[in-house]
Amino acid sequence: MDALAVADADDEVRVVITTGAGGKAFSAGYDLNNDPDSPTITGDTGVVDYRKRLNHDLQYTYAAWRCSKPVIAMINGYCLAGALELAQMCDMRYASDDSRFGVIETRFAAGVVTFAMPWVIGQRCRELIYTGDVIPADEAFRLGLVNRVFPKADLEAEVMKIAKRMSRVALAALQWNKRSLTQTYETMGFSAAMQYGLEACVMLDVTETPEGKKFKEIQKADGLTAAIRWRDAQFAPFE
Repeated sequence: MDALAVADADDEVRVVITTGAGGKAFSAGYDLNNDPDSPTITGDTGVVDYRKRLNHDLQYTYAAWRCSKPVIAMINGYCLAGALELAQMCDMRYASDDSRFGVIETRFAAGVVTFAMPWVIGQRCRELIYTGDVIPADEAFRLGLVNRVFPKADLEAEVMKIAKRMSRVALAALQWNKRSLTQTYETMGFSAAMQYGLEACVMLDVTETPEGKKFKEIQKADGLTAAIRWRDAQFAPFE
């Protein structure tokens, strides 16, 4: 959030690129803490406290949406859960051919904090959200989730060329066009939908489901790896 604010205030910056360090992933989305008493997967804290935490997460992803300049998500590997939410709040998404995308939080009986996917790919988001499936880059492109897919070795160079072309456009033109595009979504009720998504996420995350309870029981008894193995086994016969 601070980095975007600095870039937004710098008149020498016209386009912002955000990417993952190390090349393995844009981001896995959130930390699966090995502590079974952590509220990471299902909320064990009160509604008010948990809402405060999740609202911070929403404001984090909103930082890209509210930046006055184009923000590019350069996705170089796994882009899951909260990371996918952040990427969808960027103006464009360019991916390497080994990238993987998924709303995997639903498989943990957890909510989606930034419910932007309907605005990005429309009704096609239902299958991804209901199943928690992880899809490859070519499928993400087919669905319109990413703008383009490049070979991993070429990703940075290709995205930089696009960003450089954008940067040749007058800053005022970039900013006013982004304002107009953003206002189009706001007029259609984007902010109200995001707010409802937050409230739904809070209620789901503080609700103890049988699946979430079982996951924590296995995690406490046998560790996180065993719990994830159990979760994956629930889906394996139908993949």
